[in-house]
Amino acid sequence: MITKYIVLDMRRFSSIFIGLLCFFQVGFAQNKYEKESRIKKEAFPEKAYDLISAYLENAKRVRFYQESDSTKKSFEAKFKKGRLHYSVEFNAEGDLEDVEFIIREFDIPEDTWNTIKSYLSSNYPKLRIKKIQQQHPLTEDDPEKTVYEAFQNLMLPHINYEIIFSSKKERKFQSYEALFNAEGNLVNIRKSFPPSYDHVLY
Repeated sequence: MITKYIVLDMRRFSSIFIGLLCFFQVGFAQNKYEKESRIKKEAFPEKAYDLISAYLENAKRVRFYQESDSTKKSFEAKFKKGRLHYSVEFNAEGDLEDVEFIIREFDIPEDTWNTIKSYLSSNYPKLRIKKIQQQHPLTEDDPEKTVYEAFQNLMLPHINYEIIFSSKKERKFQSYEALFNAEGNLVNIRKSFPPSYDHVLY
């Protein structure tokens, strides 16, 4: 009987441990320490530029950057087209990672926004939302399709919402970067620290 109870307790402990491990892996990512350097077009990966060149026609404030944070290095193109501010991010090899553009809370479906807001207000007191972006991650390993869908502003089940916000804790505000899926469920969240810039951004 004692052996049986020990086995059951070990199984219960293992289940709890695995559950906690999955929670921290899904819910929390590494802190973000970002450095962003303005670069010339010639230093931007050629295949990355070719992918977005058609969308840069009539765009304003076109800027190219090389970024590095605590987890990776990447390239990013930022520009304004129409009313929207876009950022298109590529990995170190020039492969597309995602397309983002700034939106407001009323651009998010009501049910989704309510789910996001409920999570944030329940976990982060004295909340201040700084920026909201709609994110179109690379899907089906098809960068051309991903970019097209992003610039058509299509509401698709695989899009994400990136929320940059601050919350007061221990008498000071801490900034965070949270990613939610199309239903408003948390994908990951991490602390965000002020970026270090080699050049002044627009």
